[in-house]
Amino acid sequence: MKLHEPDTETKGAPFWVQVLGDFLRQEKGVQAIRFNEKAKTLSLATMGAVDAKALEAALQEIITAAEKSQRARHADFRGDVTAEGILLESHEESTELAKPTCPTAPKFWHWREFSWPEKEAGGWFGEEWKFLGALSLTCGVAGLSGWTLSWVDAVPFAVSLVLYLIALVVGAWDAAIDTVEKAKEKQVDIHFLMLAVAVGASLIGAYGEAILLLFLFSAAGAMEAYAEARTQKEIRSLFHLQPRQALWVGVEGEKWVEVAQLKVGDRIRVRPGDLFPVDGQIVSGETEADESTLTGEAVPVRKQAGSEVFAGTINLNGSVLAEVTRPASESALEKIIHLIKNAQAFRAPSQRFTDKFGAGYTVGILGLVAAMFLVWWLGFGHAPFVATEGAGRSAFYLAMTLLVVASPCALVISIPSAILAAIAFGAKRGILFRGGAAIENFAEVDTICFDKTGTLTTGDFEIIAVEAFPDNDDRAVLQAAYSMEKHSRHPLARAIVAYAESEGVEALPVEDFSAWHGVGIRGRVAGDDCLVGRRHIFETGGWAEAMKAVEPPPAGISEVWIVWGKRIGRLLLRDQLRAETKPMLAAFQAEGIDPVMLTGDHPETAAAYAKELGLEKVFGGLLPEDKVEKIKAFTREGRKVAMVGDGVNDAPSMAAAFISVGMGARGSDAALEQCDFVLMQDRLENLGLAWRLSCKARRIIRQNLTLALGTVVVVGTLAMFGQIPLPLGVLAHEGSTVLVCLNSLRLLRK
Repeated sequence: MKLHEPDTETKGAPFWVQVLGDFLRQEKGVQAIRFNEKAKTLSLATMGAVDAKALEAALQEIITAAEKSQRARHADFRGDVTAEGILLESHEESTELAKPTCPTAPKFWHWREFSWPEKEAGGWFGEEWKFLGALSLTCGVAGLSGWTLSWVDAVPFAVSLVLYLIALVVGAWDAAIDTVEKAKEKQVDIHFLMLAVAVGASLIGAYGEAILLLFLFSAAGAMEAYAEARTQKEIRSLFHLQPRQALWVGVEGEKWVEVAQLKVGDRIRVRPGDLFPVDGQIVSGETEADESTLTGEAVPVRKQAGSEVFAGTINLNGSVLAEVTRPASESALEKIIHLIKNAQAFRAPSQRFTDKFGAGYTVGILGLVAAMFLVWWLGFGHAPFVATEGAGRSAFYLAMTLLVVASPCALVISIPSAILAAIAFGAKRGILFRGGAAIENFAEVDTICFDKTGTLTTGDFEIIAVEAFPDNDDRAVLQAAYSMEKHSRHPLARAIVAYAESEGVEALPVEDFSAWHGVGIRGRVAGDDCLVGRRHIFETGGWAEAMKAVEPPPAGISEVWIVWGKRIGRLLLRDQLRAETKPMLAAFQAEGIDPVMLTGDHPETAAAYAKELGLEKVFGGLLPEDKVEKIKAFTREGRKVAMVGDGVNDAPSMAAAFISVGMGARGSDAALEQCDFVLMQDRLENLGLAWRLSCKARRIIRQNLTLALGTVVVVGTLAMFGQIPLPLGVLAHEGSTVLVCLNSLRLLRK
């Protein structure tokens, strides 16, 4: 591990290096810590037996205590962590701390992911936006009362002055706290600008203007906090779906255990109304599951023996026994939460621009205001601080007005508010964006490439015909195939078993069952020899003549041959097209987006599926590297390509695409790690919804930027020529911030 100073440009990293470094030294069982404060992810490496519950409690306590300490949060990094025996490695998206050890020890570490404790709601009013709203309301009421009493001759001005001071202190409270914190980091931002204007206006006796500014500024802050709280609430609703305990079933009975203790193969009982604690498969019992948390689909899904169930979904009406197929840390819900946490840390391109733009802009505006103060005073003869009857408003008053209208409040919030709202909307409907870049960029796509199997099709086969030769005893052929395939794990076997059961076929006893890898299966069914397999194994021997009379199936159709005693027949199967595939492709074509199929299937098979789907561009017989080359070729033509896939073989082509889309939480880890966003539970129809959401988010971002920059340019120009009073400048500036927040909230609408 490389030993070096931390990346001081990563906000918060120095502080958390100290806090978690102390924790690492104190905990003997913990060997390393990997964390990302922005994404709120935290993993611990342990070796040997540890009490995970106690470890999590201690970790939660130290993080919660640290976040409460305002002084510690903004302390400078002392640089003494590595000197005290902790190795530090900074990555692009995370920081890792480790105890010194031998090179082979990390191979035996067990990494555990822990939840970062949520911040407690601040203030007496619970949520932050309520506290800020109360400050704004108090400021407005005190200021309005003072202004009203100033017109009453019988009331001394001192009474109004006290109310003005209360309004100023309350209205400036939040801005002052932020300004002090930024000052410790030797930074200034828009909060400093607001305080400077309020203080300046008060010094020249313009209490009404100062209070109006602080009232609207605090009201805009409350609106911004409300917008963020609303979107975060949408996201957190998923986090609370993580069950903590499960009813484990074993030979000695049933008992409650921690979900983290469940292993693949364990069996659990899930009662009506309970959440499924992990991903699994129903062993016995029937029920319906509410999977809307994962898919956005409100219609309950029927579950029976063999059906898959997913963590965080609700068992509606039946008690079922399920077998664990994935540990809790790898469940569909955990993948959702991990992707959402990361998405909030990845910034959109336009958002990164405004982040860089903001600091330089603030300094530039301060310089411009100082220069214009001198111009108005020395160049145009305005009094420096006190307005005179002949010269009009003072130079300081004009400078304060310019400072207000040029502050980039609305600009700073315009993009993150829209991006966060879009992430929340998508997460509630089964679309998981990995960050703002994916939301912005998907709207630019003009070509979408699809893998076939598992993407345009379900990856599950269906029987389309049962044929017997020459006596047409179709049911006997199906019965023999069903009896044999019940003992097989081949993908085609599942389709045959499901079809036979739906037809009410009864299985016959099977003896001497054996499988020939890549060829077929054989055994004895009801005393007669039975062979099930591909066409080529029957093309010699006593069945050869019967085989010659039967034409091979058309492209896209698979066949399974059965010989049982004197009976011979075949089953015809095909990979099922998703019901939503054809209308989805037609909708993209109507929008001018070119859909393309890239598949490893035989070209004739690919062409048959493409014809059925109405696809004009299809490329079959492709290896993974061939798919990559096709995408690169499209890119060289100037196209912006999205790649939609689900398998490991799709990961290279997804990496080469402008935008990559993963199919479902059941997709391969390689594909999910590579993709820009995920369509949960293989809901391909949500691809169109994701594109419309991307287009709408881009429109709203442009509207926000136009409103924010337009207000600054128009009102700033008027202020440069002294044509706008301070109250009107305040109203225009803060009003634009409120409108930007409200506009972003439109993304949460259905």
